[in-house]
Amino acid sequence: MLFDQVNKELELSQRHLEVLKVVVERGPIGILKLAEETGMPTHKVRYSLRVLEQEQLIKPSSHGAVAGDAVKEFLSDFEKNIKELIDRAEEVKEIGDSF
Repeated sequence: MLFDQVNKELELSQRHLEVLKVVVERGPIGILKLAEETGMPTHKVRYSLRVLEQEQLIKPSSHGAVAGDAVKEFLSDFEKNIKELIDRAEEVKEIGDSF
């Protein structure tokens, strides 16, 4: 349906955030420990780590993933970015309610 892709992207973003949270709180941490802590399969953890590394939110170390250089900025902008998403969702809802 119309919102399937949006829902998939939100689920993926949620997974990336869950992985990032564990890395920030418990890093350095390896893939197997991350999978255990999050309850996610290792292939999904590996993909999230790759995405987070591309965004410079994590970086690899010899002992596992650690917080990256962009984490502070990401976290400081987090509330603003979430508010923008919520505002957009409310606008979409208003359009739907107008039918």
